Amino acid sequence: MSAKSEHYDVIRKPVITEKATMASEANAVVFEVAMDATKPQIKDAVENLFSVKVKAVNTTITKGKVKRFRGMTGRRKDVKKAYVTLEEGNTIDVTTGL
Repeated sequence: MSAKSEHYDVIRKPVITEKATMASEANAVVFEVAMDATKPQIKDAVENLFSVKVKAVNTTITKGKVKRFRGMTGRRKDVKKAYVTLEEGNTIDVTTGL
């Protein structure tokens, strides 16, 4: 497996929410990442895929909600998000896609 495909396994997709947009004003980008991804792996993947310099990586795990579907109770999956702070002068435009 190539190194680039490993990076795509670590980073699932960008998170585009109101809170993520507020974070982008502080030079940060939010990604949904693999549950077993570590901060150094996330930093390495972002730096290689987007050719930027990463200052810091903060992660959070959001527990899945219990929801009802057709009368049956189900549970959404847990999601790990990474708040990636970039060095000054570096930007990633998540609206264009990966």
